[in-house]
Amino acid sequence: MLSPFLEQVRTRSPLIHNITNYVTANDCANLLLACGASPIMADDPQEVAEITAGCDGLVLNLGTLHTHTIPAMLSAGQTSYTLGHPVVLDPVGVGASALRTNAAHMLLDGVRFSVIRGNTSEVKALTLGASHSHGVDASGADTSEPLEQTLALAQTLARQRRTVVVVTGAVDVVADSNRAFLLRNGHPYLGRVTGTGCMLSALIGAYVAASPQQVLEATVAAVCAMGVCGEQAFARMGPQDGNGSYKTYLLDAVCTLTGADLERSANYEVR
Repeated sequence: MLSPFLEQVRTRSPLIHNITNYVTANDCANLLLACGASPIMADDPQEVAEITAGCDGLVLNLGTLHTHTIPAMLSAGQTSYTLGHPVVLDPVGVGASALRTNAAHMLLDGVRFSVIRGNTSEVKALTLGASHSHGVDASGADTSEPLEQTLALAQTLARQRRTVVVVTGAVDVVADSNRAFLLRNGHPYLGRVTGTGCMLSALIGAYVAASPQQVLEATVAAVCAMGVCGEQAFARMGPQDGNGSYKTYLLDAVCTLTGADLERSANYEVR
């Protein structure tokens, strides 16, 4: 059952610290408010440890990486781990540059992540090396990758890093080293709004922070919720609506999603 994880977010209203992509920071903040959580965005190395200590979870997003944010991310991640708070990594564009790739591996070596979420190219780059990445744009993901190969890739990284791995694509994969789920919700229009992946990582952060003892299941619930909301948003689209309306409808759907809606519409299988 997925609905208890949605309800836990709304009951606990976890405070999620995001050191994130400045292109999508506002969208991530609004999505967290919509789902029932609360956002805070702070990236100065002199305050991140103090800020994150007062939060319930942390999301680190490499989308618009700068040299000053790398030590901030490391400090916040280590503080969260020390306090037992869940940490989510969104390794946007890993492999596109040496700075980005080195930062991702520094974080992986210095922080224990609860969840790593990326597209196929990003997860390949973390697992197999930078040469497997197509860069920052999610549209460069290997959408033709055989599903079983994607599943094996996710579980390999999960074993390597002792974490839950999410690989987003036409079919989303959520896996730890022992169990895996295939998720078939969502809509292609999600790819026409910048930052829906960043927003998903923030949502995962909220769900996992609200249910930290069930990281895999909470992550499945978050990914299903985002997919269901993507479908609901598209269902509201009229002939004069475009991607601006879609983003608004997506936030509305996250805000109004019920447990019954999630249970009825979630399309997943256990592998």
